Amino acid sequence: MTSAPPKREQAPVTRWSGALRLLGQTVAVLLLIAVVGIAALAIAVPRITGSVPLTVLTSSMEPGMPPGTLAVVRPVDPADIGVGDIVTYQIRVDRPGVISHRVVAIAVGADGRRLFTFKGDNNAAVDPERVVAAQVMGRVWYSIPGLGFVNTAVDGDARAWLVPTLGAAMIGYALFLVVRSVAFGGARGTSHGRRRRAGPAVRASRSARRARPR
Repeated sequence: MTSAPPKREQAPVTRWSGALRLLGQTVAVLLLIAVVGIAALAIAVPRITGSVPLTVLTSSMEPGMPPGTLAVVRPVDPADIGVGDIVTYQIRVDRPGVISHRVVAIAVGADGRRLFTFKGDNNAAVDPERVVAAQVMGRVWYSIPGLGFVNTAVDGDARAWLVPTLGAAMIGYALFLVVRSVAFGGARGTSHGRRRRAGPAVRASRSARRARPR
């Protein structure tokens, strides 16, 4: 009676392939969430709160707000502005040009109006003219370095549909992953069940072959 040496079973690769697939899906979901979050901070939040997203074009507020930074400016009562606040003001009343600098001093003029002195963090001197309340556009609420260029590139029409589209894409992709996971899990369970049912018969067949006299 002879017996054949047992065959070495190959290492299963399904576990590694499943882990890599899960890793890829996780990375894709995280990237999509990040894109939607950034779009919300740049477009949706300013629209809901009545804030204005602006792009920093100069280096006067470095290092905190380098060129290309997205600065979201929220309306503020000039009476609530204090020293240290970063405020956006109009260079001239009812003119389009604006500056976002830090308040370094507040005084009261002879007529009772508050006068603000501004200075860029990266500038050696204060701004040449003091600013009155009528020039104040708002206080910088938050800023995101590097996102200002995207804000400049995306016009008003694109902003209206960009965030809803990205949100719908994220929800759709999440549903796709759930359905795919359920389907893949069911197929894998069926395959495992078949292998378990076939196991005893295969082992019996192997035992019979080993016990067969020659």
